[in-house]
Amino acid sequence: MLENIQKTTAYIKSRIGDFEPEVGIILGTGLGALVNEIEVEKQLMYSNIPDFPISTLEFHSGKLIFGTLNGVKVVAMQGRLHYYEGYSMQQITFPVRVMKMLGIKTLFVSNASGSLNPDFKKGDLMVIADHINLQPHNPLTGRNEEELGPRFPDMSEPYKRDLIDKALTIAKANNIRCHKGVYVGVTGPNLETKAEYKYLRIIGGDVVGMSTVPEVIVARHMGLTVFAISVLTDEGFSEQLQPVALEEILAVAHEAEPKMTLILKELIAGF
Repeated sequence: MLENIQKTTAYIKSRIGDFEPEVGIILGTGLGALVNEIEVEKQLMYSNIPDFPISTLEFHSGKLIFGTLNGVKVVAMQGRLHYYEGYSMQQITFPVRVMKMLGIKTLFVSNASGSLNPDFKKGDLMVIADHINLQPHNPLTGRNEEELGPRFPDMSEPYKRDLIDKALTIAKANNIRCHKGVYVGVTGPNLETKAEYKYLRIIGGDVVGMSTVPEVIVARHMGLTVFAISVLTDEGFSEQLQPVALEEILAVAHEAEPKMTLILKELIAGF
């Protein structure tokens, strides 16, 4: 794996020259428009990058964007990868390792999630303070490469507390409904049953989604600072659970995206 990471990093560096990003950004389902705020210097299609997995979802663009956002050099993944697409956990998190090798110190992650907390409504945002991992595999299983990180990485603070506090302050100042809570990572791709939603709430979850946790584990393994935020696109706490279509999820994410973009832009401006 280390050789593949080095080969991919070398290829990307040959295409972007001396550009060295400080911040990496992973844009979740329906949340790719943040790239419109980036002063783009270079774009690379995933399909043209050696060993880089390709998103199989038609609503994920599959581009690596290099540029400047609020004066900070960033690299953004416009389109992420999911375990349910058939990739291994190592493949899903490969881009995070490459971004670290390109120079990033901080990783920003966004996702679309379902609310488990009756106080968290559709269209709200939630800053992730912690997570519960219910996905069946871990990206750190197998031989550990000491050059990448320790065998047993600490997870006492997976999400940086001061960034959480700053994000909530930004949200409050801009009258954005934004909560702090626990993200539960599941496999998907099916949405949850009523009994599963209830179970996930009982064990301490505020929202549920099908991504984020593997990337965060690998980011912390490599010593990156992490901030993550969810756009709540549906509600799983009602006794009369309503069917949810993908089109509705994308529409809610699109409507809430400017609020998320504002918070991320102001956070990044502080770097």
